Amino acid sequence: MVQCEMCGKEVSSPSRVKIEGAELDVCDECTDFGTELKTEDSSSSTSTKYSTSSSGSSGSSSSSSSSSTSSSGGSGRRRDMFDEMDEIAQDFDDQIRSARESKGLSQKELAQQLNEKASLIRKLEQGNSLPSDDVRTKIEKSLGIDLSAGGSTEDEDWSGGESDGSYTLGDVVQRKD
Repeated sequence: MVQCEMCGKEVSSPSRVKIEGAELDVCDECTDFGTELKTEDSSSSTSTKYSTSSSGSSGSSSSSSSSSTSSSGGSGRRRDMFDEMDEIAQDFDDQIRSARESKGLSQKELAQQLNEKASLIRKLEQGNSLPSDDVRTKIEKSLGIDLSAGGSTEDEDWSGGESDGSYTLGDVVQRKD
């Protein structure tokens, strides 16, 4: 018997589910909290509980959360919202400011162009607020920039290593002694 990793209930055959980015072995009652994964061997305890790789899904990106609120036997599972989210760049505030200034626009003019408030543009450029998806799309189209984190990485000096174990954490970490 295995314990459900959500509620702790003893189960004989747990289901593999992705919940908020983590892959868990759960009981039938807890499968409603995430997206059920298809696995070859669901009883394997050597697999990692928390996955750092994003298993991209090329399905439809419908975001209706009411489509699967009933637990009707597994046909209409709701999708995990973290699978479809794009990460925003860490320096989005600088990107917005520099793109706006290069176009010769003031914050007020950009806000009027986007049909938003000038205070929102000010908060975004100060880094005090994250743009919502629709505001982000408007800014990207209007200023011709890409605010996704995939475009720029801060670890450009990291060349990686081969997966043969040639690098360890100790090779990379710099101590502050």
